[in-house]
Amino acid sequence: MDKEFQPIVQTLEKDFGAEISEGFGDLQVLISAEKIVAASQKLRDDFEFALLSTITATDYGPDASPRFHVVYIFNSVTKNLQLMVRVPIDGEVPTLTGVYKNANWRERELWDMFGIKVEGHPDMRRILMPDDWDGHPLRKDYPLGYEEPQFTFNFEEIDLSKPKGEL
Repeated sequence: MDKEFQPIVQTLEKDFGAEISEGFGDLQVLISAEKIVAASQKLRDDFEFALLSTITATDYGPDASPRFHVVYIFNSVTKNLQLMVRVPIDGEVPTLTGVYKNANWRERELWDMFGIKVEGHPDMRRILMPDDWDGHPLRKDYPLGYEEPQFTFNFEEIDLSKPKGEL
């Protein structure tokens, strides 16, 4: 672990009960959903992580508990540091729009793609998919729809199933 991360890690462990792991040279912090707002505010105010560059999630499937990990990536431009914070959840996650203004659209994308509700969000509605869309495309239980690729061995079969327009 880089020496720049040591005071950050110590604070997150002591104040928020964070679990720290390191893999492939990257530092990862696991923190509970109840503490993510206070922890992100601490990162912004005390450690100069002024940029929340990413909010996304990992879906481990409907049988897993917790089903999701919400992933936040914080950047300190002045110190050239990047920190990944993971929040395991089964239900909702609190909004970070009060700490980082750009969390607004990123949290809407989290809802739209994964169906993860963000508690306290000022404008929770779809951002990528049409308003009448059913489901959330990045969930493991979302039905797959695809077209079989056309090769020489199945050319006639695929060609018959293609719509033919009139000239």
